[in-house]
Amino acid sequence: MNFNTRRIIVLALLVASLGLLIPGLLQPVLSIRGVLKPDGVAQMVPDMLNKGISDGTVKTLKTLMNPTIVSLIESTGGDLKKTMIDQLTPTIQASLKQNAANVEVFSQTRSIAGSVKHLYEVNSPLPATLILLFSVIVPFTKAAMVGIALLLPAPERRRLLGFVELIAKWSMADVFVVALFITYLAAEATQTSSASSTSLVAFTATFGPGFYWFLSYCLFSLATQQFSSRWLAKCDEETIDPAMVV
Repeated sequence: MNFNTRRIIVLALLVASLGLLIPGLLQPVLSIRGVLKPDGVAQMVPDMLNKGISDGTVKTLKTLMNPTIVSLIESTGGDLKKTMIDQLTPTIQASLKQNAANVEVFSQTRSIAGSVKHLYEVNSPLPATLILLFSVIVPFTKAAMVGIALLLPAPERRRLLGFVELIAKWSMADVFVVALFITYLAAEATQTSSASSTSLVAFTATFGPGFYWFLSYCLFSLATQQFSSRWLAKCDEETIDPAMVV
């Protein structure tokens, strides 16, 4: 197989990797949703009643209660407010659990490009620039340099490919995928803990299509880089410069 054929194959692989990268940048990668649970709210009823019932409210309710019961509670040193809360809590909790529905209190879906834009909008330029640099600029720059290297003679090609290998070490595409996966596991852990113990808000996370496009790009790009490097190194070992072969 001559160099021109190999060059076409490598270029095709580069185009294919970019075809995976672009939707990975533009389509949603992760959606996180937080839901207010009736069971969680029910557990908060005693605290809400304790903060919501003032001394004036206690005096008003006291006039509506059976005087005998009020006198008995006061004579035994009982706390009238606490007694009211203890009596009201089960009724309110049962009503919440039976009639209340889950209420979405948090929902966010982001793509990589959307995340960069959002971070700049909220005055967080450092993380936005790092994501932009390592997950967008570096991959496109690597692809462009490899494409240019295919058009150069062997000495220049080797130097340019050496530089590509150098900046490839700073590419954080795979790290970004791991970070997304950790975020997903954290949200799933919250959901799992919610199933075993009552929590006020339950969080769930789902991967979007952009995650799978981006993950495919990472794997395909890694395999392509190894494959292309071996091919080009084999060409450079030939006694005649492959770039000069017609």
